[in-house]
Amino acid sequence: MKKLSHVDSSGAARMVDVGAKPVSERFARATGSIRMKPDTYRAIQQNALVKGDVLGVARIAGIMAAKRTSELIPLCHPISLTDVQVTLTLDESLPGVTCEATTRTNDRTGVEMEAITAVAVSLTTVYDMAKSIDRAMTITDIRLLEKDGGRSGHFVNS
Repeated sequence: MKKLSHVDSSGAARMVDVGAKPVSERFARATGSIRMKPDTYRAIQQNALVKGDVLGVARIAGIMAAKRTSELIPLCHPISLTDVQVTLTLDESLPGVTCEATTRTNDRTGVEMEAITAVAVSLTTVYDMAKSIDRAMTITDIRLLEKDGGRSGHFVNS
């Protein structure tokens, strides 16, 4: 079994020292979705909610969240992001919205947590903006799709 990096020899949580690691280009991509009632889907599609442009606000919320991930996740390192892209897509087959976030940096540690956080906050923002008409929405399937860079190299979630 592989040893957990955020636990010391006595079992206490600790921040990993990345000071000796080389700076390298790093990338991560995450996804998730929110399912809702068909009427809620149509209201978002028609931009008919009182709070305004749901997808636009959720995209900005995701970008902001990625930039503040180290303030939210206790042992996450603050890193200098070079790019954050958040795409929200209406998906009638759910019905709902899918979100994909891509994060990039040139740093000593990866950007997986930033991509996942961007997705989680984007989808939570969709919920917040539409909850007045649908409190039964379900945020689901948030996961890392892909990461590249660093010692562990390229990973694709199959």
